[in-house]
Amino acid sequence: MSDKERGYAHRVDIRAGTQQVWRALTEAEQLSRWCSPDAEISARKGGLFRASVDRVTELEAHIDVFEPGRRLRLIYLRSPELPPADSVIIDDFILDPVPGVTIVRLLGSGIPATPAWDTQYRRLRTSWQQAMTRLKVLLESQAGPGATP
Repeated sequence: MSDKERGYAHRVDIRAGTQQVWRALTEAEQLSRWCSPDAEISARKGGLFRASVDRVTELEAHIDVFEPGRRLRLIYLRSPELPPADSVIIDDFILDPVPGVTIVRLLGSGIPATPAWDTQYRRLRTSWQQAMTRLKVLLESQAGPGATP
């Protein structure tokens, strides 16, 4: 990342199996429960992701990495709702199964470090953090108390 770009990193440890977490990331019905009510996904390499993570701006992304149960990378398409950018904005979800939990990491990058992007950067960073918390609550409540992934 250059001095003209910024990003974010979020981690959440979810007491659920990797496949359950993967389904929550890649099935539209599940995605709409924790990410965005109108979220859409065509879950495959070359597919499309569309959601309003911050409940204000609709984002559309190309899925360029699709490794079931392991990794989902989104490359955002240009949007007239956003300030212009010379960079490529990416969100990369990485799943790591460890005994008892699935670690979900979200690495966001390519967000311009310019005043025009300050508000959108804060919205993206904060909204993804809140969404990751909702994902954890959703999956752990589905598993029930004392469930073993």
